[in-house]
Amino acid sequence: MGLFELLLLAVGLAMDAFAVSICKGLSVKKLTARECLLCGIWFGAFQGIMPFIGYLIGSRFEKWISIVAPWVAFILLFLIGFNMIREAFSEEEEEKEGFDIKTMFMMAVATSIDALAVGITFVAVPVSVLNAGNLVNVLFAVSVIAVVTFFISVLGVKIGNVFGTRYKSGAEVAGGTILIFIGLKTLIEALDTSGAMKDSDTIFGMLIPLLGTVLGAAFVYAKKWKLSEKFRVALAGTCSGIMFSTAVWGMLEPSVKGFDGMTILGIQPMFLCFCSGVAVQFLLDVFVPHTHAYVNITEGPKSSLRSETRMMLAELIHHVPEGIALGAIFAAHFMQTEWIPESTPLILAIAIAVQNFPEALFVSLPIMEQGTGKGKAFFMGVVSGMSIPLLAVFVLVVVTLFPSVLPYIMGLAGGALIYTVIEETPVMISKKDNDSGAIPFVIGFAVIMLLIFK
Repeated sequence: MGLFELLLLAVGLAMDAFAVSICKGLSVKKLTARECLLCGIWFGAFQGIMPFIGYLIGSRFEKWISIVAPWVAFILLFLIGFNMIREAFSEEEEEKEGFDIKTMFMMAVATSIDALAVGITFVAVPVSVLNAGNLVNVLFAVSVIAVVTFFISVLGVKIGNVFGTRYKSGAEVAGGTILIFIGLKTLIEALDTSGAMKDSDTIFGMLIPLLGTVLGAAFVYAKKWKLSEKFRVALAGTCSGIMFSTAVWGMLEPSVKGFDGMTILGIQPMFLCFCSGVAVQFLLDVFVPHTHAYVNITEGPKSSLRSETRMMLAELIHHVPEGIALGAIFAAHFMQTEWIPESTPLILAIAIAVQNFPEALFVSLPIMEQGTGKGKAFFMGVVSGMSIPLLAVFVLVVVTLFPSVLPYIMGLAGGALIYTVIEETPVMISKKDNDSGAIPFVIGFAVIMLLIFK
């Protein structure tokens, strides 16, 4: 391993510390040089110590480290992130944990524990930067990693603080959510035996829709901003057009190619998958209590849930088919499926992100207008879109393990997407329940589809 490879490795290892440093900056009202240096020293020191320990241990404990390390990182980051979110929602002014030894130690361990495995690789792939022995080169390598992490962490704290001083509780919610997501990502990558989650293009692509959700929910912090009825209807129509196009051209049409003339009892399998997707979304609509924002139409069983929670659930179940579609299309990308164009996954990810922006807005703004704090309204808007990346990860792993199910899942996602569009769009415009209109529409759509693709 040369100097260039070592620098790339150092930057890669520092990314988790950078993200966590941003979170620390978010939670501090007045940042001092001492706090920046503390963060850099803690993360830099542990990012250098861990690979050195891994090198000393060698390959004898590699198996145990690979099993235990992801769980330790997940638990620590989840606990810290959950506590940040809890403090953001607390009505009492609490003494923040800040940069105390206990908190910094837990964060430093959580962000650097995966570097143990990197130290083990120094045994198999020796560092050869200096004209000296292996031990000296390893010491040089861990020093470079520590220094790079130090500067990146200091920068992260400063960046986080710029946003944190403006957005207060919402920034803490965002920071806690980021920590929990990093922990989940670490755990999922370790548990995924297909190898799909180790593909950087796949991970990046599946995070794009979440970006749209976060930006949309963040509009609760816009001063004196009011969503007009006409503009709201226009946004709803745009979202519906994107979803419908995604269903037809992104899911249903490619799935026909995937089945390649296959029939089940003389029926195109895509037709059966389409109907199954409609059924899944219909059952979610029936059995999950939810309230459509702005029109105040409540569906599902009676529930004692608060109105803001029911609004969040309405958007959460709305995003289920999008998560399935996203996971399927990136699984196709990972497996280099010939009947899926290479540009389709990125196009669909951006399309979902664009329509997630107003949909998160439709959750956070009405919740805030009911008197809920901005931090909680922002958080619930973000959570409303979490079904997309979570389902996408699940579908991605399933499809990469069982490739033959890809066209079936795409057909199911297409049916669920179309039902959702037709069931929800008229509700946003007419303020009336539309179940009686959605079912006839999908029946008519499915019949013509059956006749064309039989």
